Amino acid sequence: MIGADLLVRELQARGVPFVSVLCGNGLGAFLKAAAEAELRLIDTRNEQAASYIADAYARLTRRVGVCAVSSGVAHVNAFAGLLNASYDGAPALLITGASSSANLGRGAFQDLDQVALAQPLCKRAELVTKPERIPQAVHEAFAAATSGRPGPVHLTIPADVLSGEIDEAQIKSPFSTFGEVKNRAAGDASLVRDAAKMLADAKRPVIVAGSGVFYAEGGAALERFVKLSRIPVVTPIWDRGVVNRSIEEFLGVIGAASGEPKLLEDADLLLLAGARVDYRVRYLDSPPLSEGIRVIRLDFDPGELSQGFEPDVAIQGSAQTIFQQLEEEWRSNCYDSHESWLSEARKSHADFHSRWAKPAPSAESMTGADIVNAIKTVITDETIFLIDGGNIGQWAHIVLCSDRYPSNWITCGASGVVGWGVPGAMAARLAFPDKPVLLLSGDGAIAFGIPEFESAARQNIPFVTVLADDQAWGIVVSGQLKSRGPIVASKFSPVQFAKVAEGFGARGVMIEKPEEIAPAIREGFESSKPTLIHVPITVGGPAD
Repeated sequence: MIGADLLVRELQARGVPFVSVLCGNGLGAFLKAAAEAELRLIDTRNEQAASYIADAYARLTRRVGVCAVSSGVAHVNAFAGLLNASYDGAPALLITGASSSANLGRGAFQDLDQVALAQPLCKRAELVTKPERIPQAVHEAFAAATSGRPGPVHLTIPADVLSGEIDEAQIKSPFSTFGEVKNRAAGDASLVRDAAKMLADAKRPVIVAGSGVFYAEGGAALERFVKLSRIPVVTPIWDRGVVNRSIEEFLGVIGAASGEPKLLEDADLLLLAGARVDYRVRYLDSPPLSEGIRVIRLDFDPGELSQGFEPDVAIQGSAQTIFQQLEEEWRSNCYDSHESWLSEARKSHADFHSRWAKPAPSAESMTGADIVNAIKTVITDETIFLIDGGNIGQWAHIVLCSDRYPSNWITCGASGVVGWGVPGAMAARLAFPDKPVLLLSGDGAIAFGIPEFESAARQNIPFVTVLADDQAWGIVVSGQLKSRGPIVASKFSPVQFAKVAEGFGARGVMIEKPEEIAPAIREGFESSKPTLIHVPITVGGPAD
């Protein structure tokens, strides 16, 4: 047995179904071992894509997504997905090859201190110096990735370590077989009682449900609690959603460029559940939030409870369990519901969204509204839906996320990056092979990853992409027009994207009328090839 065999065995023991890769220096032994052990390899044309696949898989499944790349610049390219995972708290593992360890630091091929570069982005990063160390290194990496607030981890494993011979009888392996986030812990009972009373006594409470609720699988418990208490709930834009069906208490996303109702400004109490203090909650500054606003925080990671702000009550534990405890407290004390405040909040929500409910039809060209309204007729509870793009992303959040934000919908995440969508759609198909996968992308975003249509077509990974093409960085152009300045460095020439997709071995469809969009999506779902549906639109978003 060699080190690469041991590495593959450790990954398979933890249920890793595939590794996204780009071959190169230092990876030869690992690729061979994976093929022999039938660990699926998804090879890509760019290390960014490989890392985005690992990141998106992790954010969709709560399981560790794994990618492997070669050394030097390849390692740095993979930081795109690694940084995305860091922003969002997603459990991803980057394995990087390297030249033989004896020559590291002496000018070896692609010599680089890869661990030092990865450390600022990762919860744990290690240079594995001998094959016998691999089981413990993998164990500690997985443990770090899935504990507390989840996050990315990294292992650099030089070529001689992967090819080094080892005595299997001397290896204690595996240390564990866990490979996913499992946040299960009750909150302190006295603190839960204090929080429940504060929520009941408040006049205008709002719950901000962040990605921590998703990782705790707390969506059902949250819904039961807000149904009982009638407290409005919102989700920070880019965070993972947990509201899988339309409910009266859910009032959309906050922090989007297109704006939102004045819920946060009107609130006298905020419960931040697995959500971070940042621009999306106005940094909890007063103003703009009300003077003396009270704050409750709950999070599985104790380090998150005082991040950015010292709350009135801080409860460590699983969001799922704590919402169950809050429900029990509410019932046992017979607290009144916030029916009146919810009605007021819903009216504000409806007034805000009414301006985009029925956009004026255009005889000359299609708009982002035409696309999202068509998607609304096609998308089901089974659809894995991905959003990649600024301008078209605004339309999606305003129109599609006003009354629900399901856990099978995913955006770029808190990084706000564009260009992750095509690899993200590949990850979604790999994670959920029996479900339809729909990617909504802007034309600027898709250009980052369009070569991966070849990767997807070659490896039989079908999905449907609806491409909103305004021949611009639409959200930037809109801002430049608003400021009455010149349109600078933000316009594109026309691209025949449907033909480009066909050139990569995928299906390409050109749309000329709004009524063609939904049938094209349905036809794409039936295809065994990835499909790109090209929809030309005018510049403009819901913020305009």
